[in-house]
Amino acid sequence: MKYIVIGLSITSSWGNDHATTFRALLKELTALGNEVLFLEKDVPWYAGHRDMPNPDFCRLRLYETNEELKTRYANEVAKADAVIVGSFVPQGVEIGNWVIETARGVTAFYDLDTPVTLEKLRNENYEYINEELIKKYQLYLSFSGGRVLDYLEEHYDSPNAKALYCSVDTNLYFPEDHEKKWQMGYLGTYSDDRQASVEELLNETAKQKKDMKFIVAGPQYPEDIQWAENVERIDHLPPSEHRRFYNSQRYTLNITQQDMIRAGYSPTARLFEAAACGVPIISDFWNGIDSIFEINKEILIAGSSSDAIECFDSIDEEERKLIGQRARQKVLKYHTSRARAQQLESYVEEVMEKS
Repeated sequence: MKYIVIGLSITSSWGNDHATTFRALLKELTALGNEVLFLEKDVPWYAGHRDMPNPDFCRLRLYETNEELKTRYANEVAKADAVIVGSFVPQGVEIGNWVIETARGVTAFYDLDTPVTLEKLRNENYEYINEELIKKYQLYLSFSGGRVLDYLEEHYDSPNAKALYCSVDTNLYFPEDHEKKWQMGYLGTYSDDRQASVEELLNETAKQKKDMKFIVAGPQYPEDIQWAENVERIDHLPPSEHRRFYNSQRYTLNITQQDMIRAGYSPTARLFEAAACGVPIISDFWNGIDSIFEINKEILIAGSSSDAIECFDSIDEEERKLIGQRARQKVLKYHTSRARAQQLESYVEEVMEKS
């Protein structure tokens, strides 16, 4: 089948997680025999940070204006078997309405930010989708599962809301034998609502464990943050360096945005990446995390620096490795990008059969 995806970015992972998700999913969608065209708005903040300017697993086309998009790609959109518009696409409401009017195949909205989207809708912020569009898209693909799917169908009249979690490309993320430079690391762009947890679970832990080394990697952190002396900072870590980064830690820290905690059932790409590398994860808690990994067997939960330190002090080396290995096996079974691409195919085929 021919898929067209209009997304925030596939060329640049700078300051966003969308790119790595699209790359993993579309690579496998193509490997399954599909044809994929990705359309991305050419914006200056990604133009200067393109770590995959020419993906080899899909056609890529950049457009500068919505008018250019509509003029140049109307025929392809009309003929495609499925057209998917992603969250945070600039002027996404206008583009979504155009896709629905133009496409003769399945139309879908892929929400890589479902909890954020729901908060925006409650505040009548229609940056990239509104209530009318939700009703029109034949398929609402959500980064959050659980009760959120029922809410989308019952409250916003989505005809078909399905969970399509992020995933991991296991050809890129796997265990490697590297020196464990850091006791614990965190990979993530700065966010106001995550910073309190970064401070408590990593920075405060580092202050109490001065004999250990820690690291925080990601852009946009304010310069006035007072990091502990044993916390190393990296401003931007391209995806090509993620595997080595994870494999150089004894533990990796997962911190979830507050909107995602409230929604529940919202695993992040970082969670699957680290697990695929066999690195034990220490995470904050949210409803549904135990449906992804078994707590204390495949993942560790911490709400404070003392909880994190308890993990360090109470878990011996053999068990530490086993926790990472068990999580990796769970990811290989349920959360690979191949599994997610097959899920997407089945959702599209289901809509086709009903049409």
